[in-house]
Amino acid sequence: MKMSRRNTLLLGAAFGAGLLPSLPTFAQSAKTPKAGGILNAIAVGEPTTLVPLLDSNTRTRVISTKILEGLVNFDDKFNPRPVLATSWSISEDGLRYTFNLRQGVKWHDGKHFSSADVRFSLLAFKRLGPRGRITFANVTDVETPDPHTAIVVLSKPTPFLLRALTGGETPILAAHTYPTDDLTTSKNGTSPIGTGPFVFEEWKRGSYVKLKKNPVYWQAGLPYLDGVVTRFVGDGASASIALETGEAHLSNDVSLVDIDRLRQNPQLSVDIYTDAYLNNAQIFEFNLENPILAKTDVRHALAHAIDRNFIVDAIFFGAAKPAASTIPAVFSEYNDEVPFQYPFDPQKASELLDGAGFSKKDDGIRFSLRLAFLPGDTFKKTAEYLRSAFGKIGVRVDILDGDLGTYIKRIYNERGFDINLNGISRLFDPTAGVQRLYWSDGIKNVAPYVNAAHYNNPEVDKLFRAAAVEQDDAKRASHFKKIQAIVGVDLPNFAIVALPTIVARSAQAQSIVTTIDVTSGDFAAVWLEP
Repeated sequence: MKMSRRNTLLLGAAFGAGLLPSLPTFAQSAKTPKAGGILNAIAVGEPTTLVPLLDSNTRTRVISTKILEGLVNFDDKFNPRPVLATSWSISEDGLRYTFNLRQGVKWHDGKHFSSADVRFSLLAFKRLGPRGRITFANVTDVETPDPHTAIVVLSKPTPFLLRALTGGETPILAAHTYPTDDLTTSKNGTSPIGTGPFVFEEWKRGSYVKLKKNPVYWQAGLPYLDGVVTRFVGDGASASIALETGEAHLSNDVSLVDIDRLRQNPQLSVDIYTDAYLNNAQIFEFNLENPILAKTDVRHALAHAIDRNFIVDAIFFGAAKPAASTIPAVFSEYNDEVPFQYPFDPQKASELLDGAGFSKKDDGIRFSLRLAFLPGDTFKKTAEYLRSAFGKIGVRVDILDGDLGTYIKRIYNERGFDINLNGISRLFDPTAGVQRLYWSDGIKNVAPYVNAAHYNNPEVDKLFRAAAVEQDDAKRASHFKKIQAIVGVDLPNFAIVALPTIVARSAQAQSIVTTIDVTSGDFAAVWLEP
């Protein structure tokens, strides 16, 4: 199959030395894998669901990818590899993707996997997925001429479609586990049935999720592990301690302040990656329905009050990287990152606020704002920094705390915030990941992580629509750069830092990273050295 040049965009990305993250590479062990054992993982915070249909948060996908599978996955050079699809072809006009499906695959409840499941899944994600309305906007149907063939029919070319079909992004779901049209009522979200190497066994709320080996997995001889247990803790320090005491084999959530100490432990290994599939970032979003924040100069002022280098050094200990654009720097052809448009300049911030009619009152306060943040240690610390930074220019900030469910409800349903410190996966393509930050459709069709600002610019919508179907890279890049110029002035949101992905593990745990998206591998090849 001929691959577009877009599939090689990530190869040229590079970061500096020290703690700065690198793109994932798959280390091959010279040792013979051993079967058996339970991998104990530690996660900070608990997911709201175990299926990323309604909530695509990373907490969900790092567990779900062990249970559910996609049609393909990707190696460290972004080359596609067969999973539930054994091969595929694309019509000359780019409007039909034909997938030949793997035969003999069974769901964990014993029923047979078929093309009907593929059809159900893609259309379900198109209808309900937080990113699906954008990713699959051009999907008109999924034809199923036989149980082992699925043909995705498009109204317009969708050059990034194949990249969206991984187990982490668009897992194939068992259609029979969703018996009614109201997919939100299915028990599959809390006790999922998949085709993957591990079978769901138990979710003890507030404590752990337990998975066991799939004895009839379609990959002969896999998985090596007898099971995976993910235990939930309250902070990164607890995750670090669990690794040091041998209680856990793996965590993606260790405290950054502990990294140097963990690296000095000969029984542990710590690697810092750029997840080139998710491209996670801290994004600062303005609620444009607030009349104060509706003023462009106010948004510009708040952007000038943020010292991204301080955040990188003091909160991320050098492991993150300042971000100048919501389009990831790894998309070098699409990105127009110029020297930061809003450099740290508190004096200019104050002047802009004065000019916007918000002078300091007798108590030194211009106005007050409510700041919500995505639950997590670094987000909480960044929120506290922002409160201090904005306070220095006369803006009082009240921080709104809460768990993930409370956060999602507050931001996307209740609109009970003024500024939002969010964690956004900018994903494998700007159409799939970045567009949702600006897409006006997200105002009327509410979904988590979609346009929290309620930004509405018809020209930006038009440019995103054009980019979504453009197959010429140069023309596509032109659309994205025009978008960057417009939203850089409108500033409905503000990219702060590109987030690192940390893999801290016991020396016993082998073959952890096997896909481009780092922590969202299936763990089929993971094994424990005695």
